[in-house]
Amino acid sequence: MKYKYFSLQVRKSILKIAKLSQCSHIGSNLSIVDILTVLYLKFIKSKKNFFILSKGHACLSLYCVLKECGFISEKILNSFGKNNSLLMAHTSHKVSGINFSTGSLGHGLPVASGVALANKLNKKNSKTFVLLSDGELNEGSNWEAFLFSSHHNLKNLVIIIDYNKLQSISTIKNTLTLEPLKQKFEAFGFKVLNINGHNFSQIFKSLNSNYSKPLIIIANTIKGKGVSFMENSVLWHYKSLDLENYNKAIKILR
Repeated sequence: MKYKYFSLQVRKSILKIAKLSQCSHIGSNLSIVDILTVLYLKFIKSKKNFFILSKGHACLSLYCVLKECGFISEKILNSFGKNNSLLMAHTSHKVSGINFSTGSLGHGLPVASGVALANKLNKKNSKTFVLLSDGELNEGSNWEAFLFSSHHNLKNLVIIIDYNKLQSISTIKNTLTLEPLKQKFEAFGFKVLNINGHNFSQIFKSLNSNYSKPLIIIANTIKGKGVSFMENSVLWHYKSLDLENYNKAIKILR
């Protein structure tokens, strides 16, 4: 399957660049690869639609996707983490294929809501997609944007929650409980879909759906997906990748 091969290449690139740059947030990057794969191959690459990666600390996964899609070169990708690189450690709009710089959590959704409203007013036939982390839902600005989006009935807005249930140094449950999440979003006036965030068919079907109200997709994911010793581990939110663990991870991906 094209999706499967594409996502595998992206995961390998993430590990390679993570080793070279000694960056952190590896688990956060791996959890959204399958979502980004479907988004860019089917909805974003044509440039008809608009996308914001609000969880900007997971920018490496997006940069790797952009490289696979031909937006940036391998040379540029390899510069990640180096002095004077175009590829900052958080998502930068200076990079081809990226619409909005993010990093400080809670900014992506308010901007995406404004874009969706502008497109609605201008009768533009497009969708605005925004991908948030679950820990990012602690930000009050997001809940203001939820109210705004529902009030203006932005049915051209698709909000994706990377629900890997780990946040910073602990679990979502221990940090600030979000449940019952689906019922909260429904109470705000959204159509809510609960999916497996690593199932390509479910991802495509949910992203391709149309409803008479704004849509929130709760994508249940695994932090560190694809590398067994990184999966569901808070450690790989911060830990950098040495050669031994890189070789071990690449072997697992094969």
